[in-house]
Amino acid sequence: LEVVLRILNNVRAWAAARPERSDVALWAVELSLLLPSHPARLRYERAQLLVQRGDFLTGAAELEAYAEIVAALDEAAAARMRQQAHAARAMLN
Repeated sequence: LEVVLRILNNVRAWAAARPERSDVALWAVELSLLLPSHPARLRYERAQLLVQRGDFLTGAAELEAYAEIVAALDEAAAARMRQQAHAARAMLN
């Protein structure tokens, strides 16, 4: 599992340098989230990619779900994520 996660991290790093390949970045993040042990921050990365790709509602929902996780540790960061979720929904207009 560690090797798979490392490979997916490499794919994410490769795609991050190529904004036109956000599809590959999202694919690698979603596969990483399927692993039994993954960094929670991947949910935030997934949300950002969804918003970037125009899936504003799903991205906003993911941001809010991640904000709930973060709120236990850092309420200010959670508030910023909720604000980002609000901004993502505003992009629908």
